[in-house]
Amino acid sequence: MKKLLLAALLLPAFVHAADNFIFCMEGSPSSFNPQLVTDGTSMNSSAQTIFNRLVEFKPGTTEVGPGLAESWTISKDRKTYTFKLRKGVKFHSNALFTPTRDFNANDVVYTFKTQLDPKHPLSIPAASYDYFKAMELDALIADVKKTDDNTVVFELKRPESPFLANLAMDFASILSEEYAQSLIKSGKGLKTLETAPIGTGPFVFKSYQKDSTIKYTANPTYWKGKPKIENLIFVIVADATVRTQKMKSGECHVMAEPQPQDIEALSKNPAIKVMNSAGLNVSYIAFNTEKKPFSDLKVREAVSLALNKKSYIDVIYKSSGQPAKNPIPPTMWSYNNKTADQAYDVEKAKKLLKEAGYANGFETELWTMPVSRPYLPNGKKLGELVQADLAKVGVKVKLVTFDWPTYLEKSKKGDHQMIQFGWTGDNGDPDNFMNVLLGCTAVKAGSNYARWCHKEFDTLLQQAKEESAVAKRTALYMKAQEIFAKEKPWYPVAHSKQNKVMSSKVQGYKIDPFGHENFEAVSLAK
Repeated sequence: MKKLLLAALLLPAFVHAADNFIFCMEGSPSSFNPQLVTDGTSMNSSAQTIFNRLVEFKPGTTEVGPGLAESWTISKDRKTYTFKLRKGVKFHSNALFTPTRDFNANDVVYTFKTQLDPKHPLSIPAASYDYFKAMELDALIADVKKTDDNTVVFELKRPESPFLANLAMDFASILSEEYAQSLIKSGKGLKTLETAPIGTGPFVFKSYQKDSTIKYTANPTYWKGKPKIENLIFVIVADATVRTQKMKSGECHVMAEPQPQDIEALSKNPAIKVMNSAGLNVSYIAFNTEKKPFSDLKVREAVSLALNKKSYIDVIYKSSGQPAKNPIPPTMWSYNNKTADQAYDVEKAKKLLKEAGYANGFETELWTMPVSRPYLPNGKKLGELVQADLAKVGVKVKLVTFDWPTYLEKSKKGDHQMIQFGWTGDNGDPDNFMNVLLGCTAVKAGSNYARWCHKEFDTLLQQAKEESAVAKRTALYMKAQEIFAKEKPWYPVAHSKQNKVMSSKVQGYKIDPFGHENFEAVSLAK
């Protein structure tokens, strides 16, 4: 509560300044280095504001276009990608660093080689580079080399259909090699990249007050042109009800993660406009299959049968959600319509628990999400509903939560038994859901929260990555979804709409299919 009050007290000091744009966000970032984060809150705070990538998704679409690379060519065997880099791109400055040169091939090689090789002199000590590994790029990329200052070549060990789209994702943001070298030389160390970021993006990082505010200013030398927003301020307000009140009072220009039950009233406010689109997302409860009793398929099936999905949609999502049955959303190609959704059958759940040796149930924990996300607006409420449902079959559930950075860190290690999570797609490819969240490599990388490694399932995913024909890839992913439905590493909950709430003065805002918040083309009407 003290943190919420602090945010409330800070707002009036700058909210009405003509050059300030206020985004009321749902949580605190875990780091400002996009190589090290996996959550949308941190990505919005770093990759989308401070950095650019070689290729980038065209605004509001899943289509890949030029970024820091003006153009590229792909060899006939699909294993060599040659990028021609944009000239004259400037890196930001801060109190620790002023660049002496423009962005060039050295920065690209540094960005990827440090994630490839833990022994690289500029690789961050003890950094796990989770996203890079979850995408299996450490096993895919044979080499990244500079041909000249404006040309970079990626050599792959095998063809990879999603590769170009993967390079448009946040973890592939380009960092400054010169800055990293200066931090080593000055003794500040590479951990400084997490707290004092330097990029080429539309906004320059200025300050962060933990659990309170992040401040940025427009990049005057931005290669796409200086943004129209002079001062961009992210105000951290974890409570959705408080964010909604601040939206109504004009203290926010855009608010993150509105509660579905508030959308109708907000849309009737003449000072507010609401935009929405189908969400490229899924929410789920993962069973830790490395721990008893969830290592037993009968237990996973019994728990799934005891959960009343319809009630979760009705109470939490209302008209903004639809039941999930697969690990990918129905708007994504290769979605398998033929898989059956999980039935709700309390008596059958009791029977299966008895067969599994748990006639009197068991005790377990469910970790509930501490922040609102597009795929799960209210983790606490979902936890309470699940707790009540499982009590009916003798399963006593203790609800546990942590602050968001701790939740992310502990879940990577597999400390949980059951855990709430979700995913908003990053590149429009099924691989970004199925392999990143359920592949065998993702167990080690920390993004497979079910800790589930199924050899046949994983083989199908690997075949789909190397295949270029969409029809063949679709068949492989559809078969993988059948295995998922049978093995039940998750209890899929919902796919939700993206609802975006903003001041009626906001102009140029486009809903991002990946759930990003991008303000580089946004302005306020006078």
